[in-house]
Amino acid sequence: MALYMTRATDEISVIVKTYDFTLWLLPHIAKFSRDHRFTLGNRLEEGALDVMELLVAASYASDKRPLLQQANTRLNRVRYLVRLSKDLRLINVKQYEFAARAIDGIGVEIGGWLKQQSTRRGNHEAPPASV
Repeated sequence: MALYMTRATDEISVIVKTYDFTLWLLPHIAKFSRDHRFTLGNRLEEGALDVMELLVAASYASDKRPLLQQANTRLNRVRYLVRLSKDLRLINVKQYEFAARAIDGIGVEIGGWLKQQSTRRGNHEAPPASV
C-alpha cells in the first residue's frame, strides 16, 4: 500500500497505482531466467518505468493529453509483455492475474484522466466560426 496521501483526482491515484505496480513488478523481473531477463525483462522494466514517468510528467504539463496518450500506449505494450511472460512461464498464473488487474486499473484511470482532459479542453475552445 502506498504511503502517499492522494488528491480526489485520478491524476495522483493513477501515479500511486503505477508506482505500486512497478514496485511489485521489478523483483519478479529479477527472477526471470537469464535467457529472458535481458530481453523481455528489460522491455518490461523500461515500459513500467516509462508509464510512471509519463504520468508524473502529465501531472505537471499544461496540455496533458499527449503524455497521457503515450502512457496509455506504453501501458498496452506492458500488458502484452506481461502476458508473454506468463505464457513463457516466467510468472505464474496467480502473478499474472494480479498484474492484469493492476494494469486494467491503471488503464481505467488513464482513460478517465484523458476523458476529463478532453472535456476540459472542449469547454475552453472557442466555438466554430459561422460561414
